[in-house]
Amino acid sequence: MLAVFLGSINVGGNRVAMADLCAALTADGFGPVASGVASGNLLLAGRIEPAPGLGAAIEAGIARHFGITTVALVRTRDELEAAIAGNPFPDSDPARVHTHFLEATPTAEAFARLQADHAGRGAEALAIGPSALYIDYVDGVGNSKLTAAFIERRLGCRGTARNQRSLARIAERMTTNG
Repeated sequence: MLAVFLGSINVGGNRVAMADLCAALTADGFGPVASGVASGNLLLAGRIEPAPGLGAAIEAGIARHFGITTVALVRTRDELEAAIAGNPFPDSDPARVHTHFLEATPTAEAFARLQADHAGRGAEALAIGPSALYIDYVDGVGNSKLTAAFIERRLGCRGTARNQRSLARIAERMTTNG
């Protein structure tokens, strides 16, 4: 089973019923597709390794069916479990610690630029991992100036974030169903 993390689904004007999204992607041959724990998370049953271009193909299907531009980041169960284990903020509130999955691992220069540009903007702690940025939103996400757009402009790649609590539930579902 693979996890697919979608950006900008069911936020802002990008509303789509997860059942409709799963049905469309299943019909496109990605399935069976199930929603995973909350909006914007999909589980692809019957697949254990991502094919080249799988994320881009899912993005294209969502654009074709629903007119929504999104990022689709595919992770295996092992990659998801490694991201959870790699969390450098294990003593922080798991609802406030996010893994911002990225299309690629940013360069050291890009990460330094993000840190420098964010300095003085908030209390968040940042750490880089393989194709992921870890963020401890000490004062909560809703109060943060560290937005996805801010991050993506500095790192030069798209991404989408999930808190540690959600990731643990998705990983458990992948283990029990996969």
